Order: sequence, then structure tokens, then C-alpha cells
Amino acid sequence: MNNVFLGDKMYALAQELWPICRSISGDGVRHSIKLIEKYLPDLKMVEVKSGTQVFDWVIPQEWNINDAFVANSSGERIIDFKKNNLHVVGYSIPVDMTVDLDELQNHLYSLPNQPDAIPYITSYYTPRWGFCLADNERKKLLPDSYRVMIDSKLSNGSLTYGELVIPGETEDEILISTYICHPSMANNELSGPCVITYLAQWISAEPRRYTYRILFLPETIGAITYISKHIEKLKKNVKAGFIVTCIGDEKEYSYLASRYGDTLADQVAKNVLSEIDPLFKSYTYLDRGSDERQFCSPGVDLPVVSIMRSKYGTYPEYHTSLDDLNFISSKGLGDSLYALKQIMFTLESNCYPKVTVCCEPQLGKRGLYPTLSTKESALSVRTMMNLLAYADGKNSLLDLSDMLGVPFVELHDICKKLEDSGLIMAFYNKPE
Repeated sequence: MNNVFLGDKMYALAQELWPICRSISGDGVRHSIKLIEKYLPDLKMVEVKSGTQVFDWVIPQEWNINDAFVANSSGERIIDFKKNNLHVVGYSIPVDMTVDLDELQNHLYSLPNQPDAIPYITSYYTPRWGFCLADNERKKLLPDSYRVMIDSKLSNGSLTYGELVIPGETEDEILISTYICHPSMANNELSGPCVITYLAQWISAEPRRYTYRILFLPETIGAITYISKHIEKLKKNVKAGFIVTCIGDEKEYSYLASRYGDTLADQVAKNVLSEIDPLFKSYTYLDRGSDERQFCSPGVDLPVVSIMRSKYGTYPEYHTSLDDLNFISSKGLGDSLYALKQIMFTLESNCYPKVTVCCEPQLGKRGLYPTLSTKESALSVRTMMNLLAYADGKNSLLDLSDMLGVPFVELHDICKKLEDSGLIMAFYNKPE
């Protein structure tokens, strides 16, 4: 299926997920995972009880909300959760009271610099209640008595996440993680799960060398919980990992490095993105802000990077109602899926080529040297000879792509010809 068709499919999935009010726990997460399960039948939903100690953290109470509003003395809802679920501060405690305007203002949040945007605000670990609204709407409020009602519930329940393991030929793993804990925001929240859902379908469609561990997690606390339950297996098996978020728009790609920026995940991300988008933006670990903080933290030290289009926190629509379904596109989603497929293809195809003959081989007798010499044919032969010159088993094909400045896909095709001709042997692991 082509990228345009799949982009439309992913956009339709984003539309399905859009109305659901998600948070770091609760029925919104469960509903979202069950919806994705229709596309990934082997996806498992895991529950971890409130109060469970996970490293330095404790899983909080579960939060669910049915309705919320602020109404004036005439009964008109001037702030209505059912119109936009960003209107309520995440994890707001239940409340039903009447307050004056001055008291109400103490519980309102808006953005004077973005007067038409509703901000996304949360208070996960400190009990409070509040409402969010556009600053232009806030300025219209008049002295009055206002009924504030939040029909929410905080109770001992569980944190929920989704996990899909696609077995490969080896126990070596590729980790792919996205988060599923924000309310209705399209790029920041929905683009990652939508693209990863279709990436998982593609990975599952044929045998793979690697095992793939695909996670749909509540950000921060979900990653900490997952690592606490699986740390030894992750440290043993994960060879490269990718956090995928903010990947549905059409701007430049962004890559955020692992802690030291020297892992296989760093190398393959930079190699592929530089070929797809020479203007891609590169960020260091000092610019971190998502779950790379957990997977790369001291004591965990997994080879994990983040792949994005517009990096979280860098675009004005981020964490506001302006990050809506108009901000992402089918094309953006489709192109991002292609980029991730190329990353996985590169990982799957990477090998250590080792030449089988001494001195320079004779290409002509193997049909590998052109019978007519042109500028183009000379360049092709030059690349082939350069590959052979460094095919000593010490350099991976990815290393050679970086060294020679030749796209990995092109080198892969040349390597396959040389392997078919018996001039090289390709090892998946570095030969002794």
C-alpha cells in the first residue's frame, strides 16, 4: 500500500481517537488501547495497581471524568468540557459549588500570548481543580455568581498500557514506544500512536531478524512503570530504541539523541533522516523532554532516541487546542511512516561485509564491470570498489554508508550483488 493511502488510514484513526479524554490513567487510556487493538489484535493491555512502587515513584490513583462546566447565573455553560476536553485541568478533583468571579479567576488558566488557544494544563500529583479557556473568552467574563461543576472521580484503580511483542529470528530487540495519555491534541498525542499502529502492521507482515517490542505508554509514569517491570530483559536484549511522537505535521524531521549520542539508534536515525530530509533538525540529550528521559537515564542506559517532525515544545500550537486535526495531515503521517520503515529496513539489512579474495578482485569476469565506460558507470564502479576496500569485517554497512557518503539503500543493493557473486560474505554480527 502506498504512503498516500496509508496516510488517509492513519488520519482516519486519529479522527476515531480524537474525542476520547485521556490522562495518565483511567478509562480514556483503556478505550484508546481497545480501539487500537482492532488494528493490532495481538496488542495486550496491562494494568498495574495504584499504590505500586515503581523505582522512586508510586502509581497514583486513577482519574475518570464524566462532565464539567462553568455556568453563569442564567444557567448558560460558558466553559464546557463536552465541547473541548482541554477545558478541564487534568486530574481535577470533583467539585460542585457556586463562586464569584474573583474566586473563579483563581482556578482559570489561559494564554495571553495566544488569546484564541485553550491551554493544556494538568495537576497529576497535587490535588486541585481548574478550568482552561481562551484568553479572549476569559476577558469577556463579567461579575456574576458562577456554578462550577466537575464530575470526576479519583480512586484506587490502575495504570494502563499497551504492549505488543512481535517475535523475530533472534532475541535481539528493537524497542518502539509512543505515549497515549493526552486528551484531544493531534500532533502531540495522536500522531505517534497512529503511525506506530501502521508501522506495527508492516513489521508483522513478514519474518524479521529482530524481535520488536512496541509500547503505548502513559508518558513518564508509564515508561517508569514499564522499565521497572522489565529492566533486566530490556538491558539484555534491546539493541536500538525509538520514541515516536509529534510526527504528523509536514515540517522538517527532528531527532533527539540518546544520552551520549553514540548508539546504534543514533547512527541509524541520523543516516536515514539525512537522506530523507537533509534539513532535519538534530537535538542533543540536553533538549530532552519525553520518555527518552526514562529509557536513557543512569542505571537504565538503553540505546533510545526520539524521532519527530516538529519537536515537542518548539511549535506554538503545542499543548494547546490549536494542535487540532488541521495541524496534522495524511501526507505528514504517510511520509513519517515511510521514514520509520526506512529506519527499520536499515536495521534489518545492516551487516558486516567481508571480502573473500586477496587483492583487488576482477569484476569483469563476474559481470560487475561495465563494458562501456561512462561518467555514471565509473561512479558506480568506484562505489563498489570503495565498499570492497573497506569490507574487512570490521565495518558495518551502516558504517560504510556514513564513511563513503552513499545512501544505505544504494550500498545494500551493491552489497547484495557482491554477495551473490561470491566476492563478499555478509555477517549479521561482527566476525571475530
